[in-house]
Amino acid sequence: MIKFAFQWRPAFLLALLFHFSAAMPATAAQGVTDKTVVLGQSAPLTGPSNQLGTEMRDGALAWFEHINSKGGVNGRTIVLKTLDDGAEARKAAANTRQLIETDGVFALFGYVGIGPSKAAMPMVEHADVPFFAALTGGEFLHAQFRPNVFNIRASNALEGEKIAENLAGMGFKKIAVLYNDDAAGKAAYDEFDRALKKQNLRIMGAVTIPRNSTDIAAAAVKIRAMEPNAVLMITTYPASAAFIQAMRKDALSVPFFWNMSFVGSQGLAKTLGAGAPGVMISQVMPSPWNERLALVKEYRQLYLNRPGRQAGFSSLEGFIAAKAFVKGLERAGARLTRASFRNALESAQGLELGGFTLKFSPANHEASNYVELTVIRRDGTFLY
Repeated sequence: MIKFAFQWRPAFLLALLFHFSAAMPATAAQGVTDKTVVLGQSAPLTGPSNQLGTEMRDGALAWFEHINSKGGVNGRTIVLKTLDDGAEARKAAANTRQLIETDGVFALFGYVGIGPSKAAMPMVEHADVPFFAALTGGEFLHAQFRPNVFNIRASNALEGEKIAENLAGMGFKKIAVLYNDDAAGKAAYDEFDRALKKQNLRIMGAVTIPRNSTDIAAAAVKIRAMEPNAVLMITTYPASAAFIQAMRKDALSVPFFWNMSFVGSQGLAKTLGAGAPGVMISQVMPSPWNERLALVKEYRQLYLNRPGRQAGFSSLEGFIAAKAFVKGLERAGARLTRASFRNALESAQGLELGGFTLKFSPANHEASNYVELTVIRRDGTFLY
């Protein structure tokens, strides 16, 4: 028998290791290959909040598809996998588990609502997955620093402060609130109550309605009896529209109506129709009709190139979120990992998106404090 003996010299071992490492992908990060980066989204594509979910997804896809058409980022195209949760926290939790454990996504992107976001958070923290640009200003995500959470919209607290300042400036003192009877509704109510107290104002009365319900007849009777001169609604747009219509029916005195940005502004304007003008909504995104902003001009060119689409706040938010995410990918470089992506966002001096700038830091993942007040016009657009 002939025996062969090999001497494993250090130089040979180094050459062998180099050979195999060169043949391996540049990164083994979950959700990343040489050709793709996979993102996961749980959002309401059905149900009363479907406008928010659909437009958030489609606005993001307008930018991702544009980037993909140019070869992607560092040779990788971006895949956004969206699962419907109907704005239900339990379904969002199941979707999140599938996206992380089965689909192996690189990051979670563009969740809609505080309930679904809160349901996802234990899995986000356990798996150490970036949670980027949720469409919610809820205190749960915004008041406490979470290393994996990156917010691009201002908080509900900042929206409440802007509305309270305006109510005080207009001299309104009799203020009522209609809100969803759930954790998210109560949290937004509390934030608005604190904002009013800073202006030496108070809520004269509040009425709750079941979440996702449009049965507001009894609520309208109760609030009308209070004789407020302003009402803030923390509800979905179908409920807000039904409430406004009920309050205006056969009423001699009608209060001013306010909503916060997450209502679904276009849905509210469309549902109210001729009754929409004068309704006020706080916004956390620039006007989707203001083409003087390079960002908005670009958004309109890419988003409106498909039939049946209309410009709106939720689709613009998705578009902005996608642009910011791509900036992070570009800064993270070819050897993409979740850690390099986080560092890329935190170390940027600002993500300039075309007249609208977002900024993260290692100690602050609140990229924007932008809040403006709008009024619905007769043509269904919004006056800033």
